[in-house]
Amino acid sequence: MANRNPGWKVTFAGIGINLALGVLYAWSVISKGIPDEWGWTEADKSWPYSLCCLVFCLVMVPAGRLQDRIGPSRVAMIGGLLVGLGMILISFTTSPFGYGIGFGMLAGAGIGFGYAAATPPAIKWFPSAKTGMIAGLVVSGFGLASVYIAPLARWMIDAHGVSTTTLVFGIGFLLIVTSLSRYLKPPPANYIPPGEKPSVAMAAENEFFRPGEMLSTWQFYALWFMYACGAGAGLMVISKLAMIASVQGGIQLGFLLVVALAVGNGAGRILAGMHSDRIGRKWTFFGVSLCQAVMVVLLSQVEQGGALANTAVLGLIAAAVGANYGANLSLFPSITKDFYGARHFGMNYGLIFTAWGVGGFMLALLAGEVYDSTQSFKFAYFCSIVLLVTAAIVTLFVHPPRKLVLEPPELVTDKPISIGN
Repeated sequence: MANRNPGWKVTFAGIGINLALGVLYAWSVISKGIPDEWGWTEADKSWPYSLCCLVFCLVMVPAGRLQDRIGPSRVAMIGGLLVGLGMILISFTTSPFGYGIGFGMLAGAGIGFGYAAATPPAIKWFPSAKTGMIAGLVVSGFGLASVYIAPLARWMIDAHGVSTTTLVFGIGFLLIVTSLSRYLKPPPANYIPPGEKPSVAMAAENEFFRPGEMLSTWQFYALWFMYACGAGAGLMVISKLAMIASVQGGIQLGFLLVVALAVGNGAGRILAGMHSDRIGRKWTFFGVSLCQAVMVVLLSQVEQGGALANTAVLGLIAAAVGANYGANLSLFPSITKDFYGARHFGMNYGLIFTAWGVGGFMLALLAGEVYDSTQSFKFAYFCSIVLLVTAAIVTLFVHPPRKLVLEPPELVTDKPISIGN
């Protein structure tokens, strides 16, 4: 299969890049390993992660535009350099401010550049019927990263400390991302994916939305809200999972839960992408939102000595939280392409992706602030449940936008136009 379609090489390169960029999801292990003598509060530990999420999503907009213009390979290389430099920088500091600059801003920007470049070239090599599957495969690397990063970080922190761990990660991720970036090549002009009918490819190309046109549709704001709710709830749990296991459940093996969540995160992206190709993105999102609300309810009931307070049960809940959260990361790229076309996919998805960062920033920060004030995550759980249920309800009213303004005559041609342009 890989020999028949060069898009598989692009897809695997994107998975590899995301496996390195997924260091974001190991933050709960890194933050828990910060020594007490550094004097950090729980809110201090939330700031670098929350800032990283926010910068990540904001950078996705210019990064998406750049990859549309200069190509994904160069943009991914920029991302690898920034992530590496950011991680190396925090290895030389012990202050929340230093971590905010290195992890929050530099690494966050690097993740944005790399992530923006990984998915667009891959999905353009394949027919629209496989959009969900390919998007899910590429972004699964980001979710699965914690499977190896979390235990590796735990072992390295115990053996060598936080500073040495972040230094090694920085050098390693810089080399990995910059090396794989050269394989991120989009298809040539007028390319029609195997299995795609020329009429379908031409229709898809002629019905694209420019970023400004997308912003003029009410569907953009509905999708943005849905994404912020679905991603924000998952990111809140991810950022505090090791802490939740320790404080609520009395479990000191929180890094194992991070691994369980990562497995669910990666699997959820692939399965949701494939499932949405069959039953539609709308109903897939509806199901995962309600399921996630149930998982957050269960987390809110975890107490030391209770039935839910053991590693096996919490591992299953963590995996489910990861799967439901990960589903968002394959569904929304697919929805963006379905609703607004492939020509400006990079920037269009970057704009929608800002919801991921805002949702993660607000709810992760809320969890830290609430815990510092009440020594409990209860109110943060309640807010997440309400937002998830509301997002599921909004899903019922969303449908693809219709483009009312026709393209200028010079853009119309009787030759097949590929979605790779």
